[in-house]
Amino acid sequence: MRRHRRVKILATLGPSSQEPEVLEKLFEAGADIFRINMSHSSHDGMRERIAAIRAIERKHGRPIGILADLQGPKLRIGQFSDGPHELQTGARFQLDSSEEPGDATRVQLPHPEILQALEAGHTVLVDDGKVRLRVLEASPDKAVTEVVVGGMVSNRKGVSLPDTDIPVSAMTDKDRSDLDAALNAGVDWVAVSFVQRPEDIAAVKKIAAGRALVLAKIEKPQAIQRLAEIVEISDALMVARGDLGVEMPVEKVPPLQKRITRMARRMGKPVVIATQMLESMINSPVPTRAEVSDVATAVYEGADAVMLSAESAAGQYPVEAVATMNRIAIEVETDEVYRTIINSQRTPPESTGADAIAVAAREVAETLSLNAICAWTASGSTVMRVARERPQPPILALTPNINTARRITIVWGVHAIVTKDASDIDDMAVRAAKFSNREEFSKPGGRIIIIAGLPFGTPGATNVMRIAFTGAET
Repeated sequence: MRRHRRVKILATLGPSSQEPEVLEKLFEAGADIFRINMSHSSHDGMRERIAAIRAIERKHGRPIGILADLQGPKLRIGQFSDGPHELQTGARFQLDSSEEPGDATRVQLPHPEILQALEAGHTVLVDDGKVRLRVLEASPDKAVTEVVVGGMVSNRKGVSLPDTDIPVSAMTDKDRSDLDAALNAGVDWVAVSFVQRPEDIAAVKKIAAGRALVLAKIEKPQAIQRLAEIVEISDALMVARGDLGVEMPVEKVPPLQKRITRMARRMGKPVVIATQMLESMINSPVPTRAEVSDVATAVYEGADAVMLSAESAAGQYPVEAVATMNRIAIEVETDEVYRTIINSQRTPPESTGADAIAVAAREVAETLSLNAICAWTASGSTVMRVARERPQPPILALTPNINTARRITIVWGVHAIVTKDASDIDDMAVRAAKFSNREEFSKPGGRIIIIAGLPFGTPGATNVMRIAFTGAET
């Protein structure tokens, strides 16, 4: 099941992909890691999906990553009397704490923390921005707004607040329950929605306590303001373009995608590009040309992974969507322009032994046209540093830890093998050569470069580099 591309594919599970046979077809078509959206999954449903994925993993002998995506705070307006109401542009509309059914002049906003945080001049978006309000007056129990963009409003429509820093955690009671269930079920990654500040990630990491890695979804303007801090504390990033495009002008999303992608790579953190990548394939067996170009742009930019949402979760063609994304990625990565773009984004290494070894391994491997970079790793940090270099040869990760192998399925260019740790330097080289041949990264008589840390099994102690002939397979 070796992939002939470096970028990874993350497929969301849902009604269209919940059956084990469809899951297996998604994996065979190219999915490297599966996303379970806790907004639409019960705990029992999550456990069933995880069990099915682990069965596929055992059958194919390949690690598969699982990401649980927490719902995050869902902010909504209250109920209306007599069905939907139309708000006229230029009219006044009040958001308040009264539980009385709303009308064309007011409605309840059942979130006291929002009413307390709103200020004059702030924007309030209703129903994914279809209705836009501007706050004129604000007090702890009501906000008087002007309707800037009118439209129909109805019960429980969502609210977005691009200008308001809400003084609440990104985790709700539901999220805490979902997080505990996901960790106990053995997920590899947890995605945190509507991150505003680094403390939102710290809270989840404290609960996870190393049982899963934590990914920050960048979908709010407040997160952009503290992006470097959030990248620093997170284990990975997701450019969640859907909500980001609601709370910010849509023309700002493409530059932000590039900015986040490059900052994540510079800091050695995996980055996922998500939302509407092949949206038309929900109902069509083929994508639009613009969607193909969108996926290709993310691959050219050096993203670690590209994600399918409704395409694989609820669409009519989930397997075809994964297969299409796989073909696009392979084609882009064989384009000579791709390597030029990837190399131009390379940044100076940090002054650490691990970074120095990673840079040296990439330079030696490319100078000598070696078949692969083989990295012995306990925690995955070694291969993440090598992947940051985006080397020309593939990266073969050898780890004794199945959890590490699953986690690094999201990392660019990494092919993970679970095996017992090396016993000494010679064993390190012999088995790296064996696996390189077996996985068809090299042939007998080829050459590879091997990096590891001594003593073996010590996380973060990368300090050894060795060139080896792959020899005849035994």
